[in-house]
Amino acid sequence: MASVTPSASFFPINVDELVTHVGGVPGARIRLKPAPGTATEADLLYACDHEDQLCELIDGVLVEKTVGAIESYLAIVLSEYLTRFAREHDLGIVLGEAGMLRFSPRKIYLPDISFISWSQNPMREMKKQSVADLHPDLAVEVISPSNSRTEMDKKRRDYFAWGVQIVWELDPGVRLMRVYSSPEEFRTVDINGILEGETVLPGFTLPLAQLFADVDREQGT
Repeated sequence: MASVTPSASFFPINVDELVTHVGGVPGARIRLKPAPGTATEADLLYACDHEDQLCELIDGVLVEKTVGAIESYLAIVLSEYLTRFAREHDLGIVLGEAGMLRFSPRKIYLPDISFISWSQNPMREMKKQSVADLHPDLAVEVISPSNSRTEMDKKRRDYFAWGVQIVWELDPGVRLMRVYSSPEEFRTVDINGILEGETVLPGFTLPLAQLFADVDREQGT
């Protein structure tokens, strides 16, 4: 097994241990250049700007975000509902999957959707730099087949340590949303249920069936 080049702040590990360290993601999603453990914010920005591939920075490792047409469609539709509600009630802003947020100097996340309240002064912060020192009040991840359970568990723990109040994990394959109030505690909203904004977006409601309304649409049938 090949070894990964170590760095001063990242212990020497082999490829299997590297995969485990970043959450069990498929090895194809891990960038080996720059060497794992040495990647910086500048490397992340270059990859996203010049290589047409969104990545996250996890402990000095560039990890490619998952891609999928249905996942992207559902994220856009949900973000439209959230943006409309946030604007109508003057609550804050909504960012899409390219919204880079700094968890720490060596860890930068790009949630599929982020709601950030006005209390964090998001516009002032985003005008200063490409990667904002902000945290989502609500973070949404749309699960793809290449997302491992360990990856999502690890990310969710970081989200709540970061200050996120609610995490939504949408699983298109089974058409349900897991609503997390802590890294481990969640309730499930199935296709017949209603998604609620709770304390983060008070008054927001969305029947989950409405989100999937056009997924099965086919012209001429």
